[in-house]
Amino acid sequence: MSTPVVGKAAPKFSLLDQNGSTVTLAGLKGRSVLVYFYPKADTPGCTTQACGLRDIASQVGDTVIIGISPDKPAKLKKFDDKYGLGFTLLADEEHAAAEAYGVWVEKSMYGKQYMGVQRSAFLIDATGTVSHAWPKISPKDTPTNLITALAG
Repeated sequence: MSTPVVGKAAPKFSLLDQNGSTVTLAGLKGRSVLVYFYPKADTPGCTTQACGLRDIASQVGDTVIIGISPDKPAKLKKFDDKYGLGFTLLADEEHAAAEAYGVWVEKSMYGKQYMGVQRSAFLIDATGTVSHAWPKISPKDTPTNLITALAG
C-alpha cells in the first residue's frame, strides 16, 4: 500500500491505546490529529521523537497527538509512564494501520532484511483529510514540522 496522499481521506484505524481502550480515527473527527508511526517504544530515536512531541504539546492547541507502533499496550504504558508523555500511544501489533499508511516496509540492518515501521508522520485535518505527510521523518523534525504546519 502506498503512503496517504495530501488532500485525500486518511486511512481509518481502530487500535488499543496504552490503557487498553479502543481509539478510532473516526472518533476524533472534528479535531486535527498528528498520527506518527515509530518502530519501537523506549529506544533512543523513538524516545527523542516522543519527548519532543511531549515538549510541544501545549503549543498545538486542540490537535491530538497519536503515536503508533507494533508494541503491546503494556509496553506503551511503561513508555508513557517513564517519560510522562501524556498523549495517546496505539498498539498496532498486527501492523494493519502501518500497512494502511504505507509505512510497513522492508528494512535492512547488518545485511539482514526484515519488515518494520518506517518512521513517518501525517497531519490529518478536522474532516479526516491528510493535510501534511512526512514519510521517513527524523525523530527531531517531527515536533518542528507539526508546529510549522499548524502555523501555516
